[in-house]
Amino acid sequence: METEINLKKRCYFLTSFVHRTERESRKMVGVDAEAEIERLPVDLLAHIFSLIISFRDLARASEVCKKWRRGVNQSFARKERLSFAGWKVEDSSAARLVHAAYNLRELDISRSCWGCQITDEGLYKISSAKCVSNLIAISLWGMAGITDNGVIHLVSRATSLQHLNIGGTFITDESLFAIGNNCPQLKSIVLWSCRHVTEKGLFGLVHKCCKLESINVWGMRVAVDCFISLLSISPSLQIKPLALNSQNSLPVS
Repeated sequence: METEINLKKRCYFLTSFVHRTERESRKMVGVDAEAEIERLPVDLLAHIFSLIISFRDLARASEVCKKWRRGVNQSFARKERLSFAGWKVEDSSAARLVHAAYNLRELDISRSCWGCQITDEGLYKISSAKCVSNLIAISLWGMAGITDNGVIHLVSRATSLQHLNIGGTFITDESLFAIGNNCPQLKSIVLWSCRHVTEKGLFGLVHKCCKLESINVWGMRVAVDCFISLLSISPSLQIKPLALNSQNSLPVS
């Protein structure tokens, strides 16, 4: 808890520092402004900016000068996890940030109370980023604006994927077939309330993804007999919510 509090304090200080420097740099003129800013090396700037979680503050920092812009870009290149949860972003801005994060391993594009605006077009653009083939975790939870087309395009390039959350979306069996064909390393998947997915899609997924350990099927319109059949294919598969397995309707062997 102490570490988390200290990190929040540092982020607050850094955010205030960015705002103050931005104002001061506008008051200064010519060589003096450049001389003050040039004292900080790009590597140090990148480390500082990596501690700032606000995309808005990072955008402001990148406008201070060219060197700060390089620092912001370098901070994104170092990121291993990127989350848009809680931020109102649209296709182009999200894709631009993902493209800048060369070392990204985890991507969270979950719907937030502010209304994330990602659509299939955004998934198309994100799919072309260099980091996508190295992603091990993707969350598209609650993204009502995406369809099978966007999901298929993304997972066809995310071949290292181990954890996927596509709960609360309108995907169908077609997405599950694509996941099974392209994501052999998949260990867990959340299909929370994916009511357009049928038994056929689940069977195809479990057959193809031999390393699958966990599947969340809460809120799906699938008969209990289907889950029993899935366990006959993969006895060690954890079918969540756990309440299902606590009932005698789902034997584990």
